[in-house]
Amino acid sequence: MDKNQKFVITINRELGSGGRTVGKKLAEKLNVPYYDKLLIQSLQEKYKLSVEDIEKEKGKKHQWLDDLKKAFVAINQNKDELWYYQMVNGEAGDMVTSEEMFKVEQEILKEAAEEQSCVVAGRSGFYVFANHPNHLSIMIQAPMEQRIARVMKKQGLDYEEAKKAIKNVDKMRENYVTKYTGSSRYDTRNYDLVISMNGKTEDEVVEMILSYIR
Repeated sequence: MDKNQKFVITINRELGSGGRTVGKKLAEKLNVPYYDKLLIQSLQEKYKLSVEDIEKEKGKKHQWLDDLKKAFVAINQNKDELWYYQMVNGEAGDMVTSEEMFKVEQEILKEAAEEQSCVVAGRSGFYVFANHPNHLSIMIQAPMEQRIARVMKKQGLDYEEAKKAIKNVDKMRENYVTKYTGSSRYDTRNYDLVISMNGKTEDEVVEMILSYIR
């Protein structure tokens, strides 16, 4: 990946691995927007976008894309962390997505990447940008005990509740990826880098990624 050209970095991650924080920190270091489910779904809800709407607007100036470019600043506020873990606790996860919504997500992300370089968390980014000429695909994992401890701390769950939440989200995310991409999120052929958080901080992993890019 050439960071001097327009690029896309996609990060798939396991719940509780710290991969989402890595993505945000990496985007900050590279001074590019960070996009995830929260931003994409908020756009869909606000503008009631369809694939046809996006196709019609291609090449034009559109308010929803301006909103997307501005919104990555707000993602650094604590409120999105609360939303994220409420979703996990409620077992809604990433899977409440229709085929139409999946197509809209793809188009939104592709349009955003046409505008400027970005970091994309989840949303089957490895698949959406598989043919992008300057794309780095990353998977971030962590040992189960480390994941459980992180979710317990973030959500205030006990051990068994955190373990159950992780298993539910793992299953839903795998079903989601398999359904819409025909691949497994655990297939390492989908990634340029597969990183274990075992014994590493988020900042250390960010530096590892930056070193790889350099």
